Amino acid sequence: MSRTPTANQLSDYKANNKSGVLTTGSGNPVDSKTASLTVGKNGPILLQDITIIDELAHFDRERIPERVVHAKGAGAFGYFEVTHDVRKYTKCSVFSKIGKRTPVAVRFSTVGGESGSADTARDPRGYAVKFYAEDGNWDVVGNNTPIFFIRDPILFPSFIHTQKRNPATHLKDADMFWDFISLRPESTHQVMFLFSDRGTPDGYRHMNGYGSHTFKLVNDKGEHFYCKFHYKTNQGIKNLPADKAAQLSGSDPDYSIRDLYNAIANKDYPSWTWYLQIMTEEQAQKSPFNPFDLTKVWPHKEYPLIPVGKMVLDRNPKNYFAEVEQIAFSPSHLIPGVEPSCDKMLQARLFSYPDTHRHRLGPNYLQIPVNCPYRTQISNSQRDGFMTVTDNQAGTPNYFPNSFSGPTPTQDAAIAKFCIKGDVARWESGDDDNFSQASEFWNHTLNAEERKRLVENILDNLKDAADFIQERAIKNFSQVNADFGDALADGLRKVKKGKPHL
Repeated sequence: MSRTPTANQLSDYKANNKSGVLTTGSGNPVDSKTASLTVGKNGPILLQDITIIDELAHFDRERIPERVVHAKGAGAFGYFEVTHDVRKYTKCSVFSKIGKRTPVAVRFSTVGGESGSADTARDPRGYAVKFYAEDGNWDVVGNNTPIFFIRDPILFPSFIHTQKRNPATHLKDADMFWDFISLRPESTHQVMFLFSDRGTPDGYRHMNGYGSHTFKLVNDKGEHFYCKFHYKTNQGIKNLPADKAAQLSGSDPDYSIRDLYNAIANKDYPSWTWYLQIMTEEQAQKSPFNPFDLTKVWPHKEYPLIPVGKMVLDRNPKNYFAEVEQIAFSPSHLIPGVEPSCDKMLQARLFSYPDTHRHRLGPNYLQIPVNCPYRTQISNSQRDGFMTVTDNQAGTPNYFPNSFSGPTPTQDAAIAKFCIKGDVARWESGDDDNFSQASEFWNHTLNAEERKRLVENILDNLKDAADFIQERAIKNFSQVNADFGDALADGLRKVKKGKPHL
């Protein structure tokens, strides 16, 4: 009987591997793993049974803390190949010449759900890419949407809490979600993406990816340009209808993981074309919107997409825990030619992501093979700590400066100089332009059928929120377009009368 690669994984392993001697974790041979060492057939177990102690002690510790967000995901490996010359914008080694290939690792994920949640839930999708460059690892950590719900990172913990479970009932709570969303109208643009067809992509192969943030590119002349990264799927965009996504949540909650694994195993390698979107400093100064606002897109007519290369995924993980659960991405992993911008959300993530990894995986998480910048040599003053598995940089001086052949700085890594002026204060951003781009999305991006499905998808969720929260949400959506608000209000009235809102 023909079976899919995921179903046949163990048989494939058996066909290509010979069994070896069973051992403990320290490599000592084991005589039996089906019977404990006891005093007589029915007597107590002996403390000297090192086999069962080794087995249970490891079992008790085999789970690490789950990611607070992006807990459920899939990973794969491949390469990025440069197809167009963009050296006028950046000295980044990954883009240094046409034809150059750089190894990559990619992790796709849902955002709000737990590790055991359904792949097809209505949720943004995480899309993180790690380049194993010769001058260190470069991570582009984004989503399948070019925007996000908030623009000030101080709101991020609260926003994520509304995606999780009520602390008293331990249930998802529509009041929590819609209360926050309606109180922060800058979320309107992303909420419309989320409840549109794009909110339930058909697996990970059929969705685009975005760096989302605004980054700064620097060329070999020291000139800088602001940049957004886009990666367009070459498989074509496909989304799941809401009813199909709900059905798969019950019948195949691992749908997206299975689809990606089987495609690669069948040599149907997914690929994405990478683009840069460039804005000069002068354009940024004159922009009618804040180019560092994560709730905003850059119009393609004014800032066209510039092709740079192609990313191909052609290897599945050899072990999920080692290569997907332990892989650690951070926007702070940057190489010369790519720098942070004034994007507030990006600035906070520079700290938060590596801080999370040190909590989950330990201070030496970058020594784990999947995270190791193996194409360069690590030389710094950091030593020791839990899980030091290298030679600990041997006898290299662990202080700086020193007179004993320790590593020296390089100006190749110096950031481009820039000047910042302004009064230090807590600048509230809630009343910034929250609706103009959301209106553009409703009026010009969506067609009539897509608008209808957007309204239906919102109603199916908003109907469970309290009345006063519904009214506030409708007020926000009405500022996007009056017809949008009217359709939602009419649908909620029908729900309250027990009528279908189709």
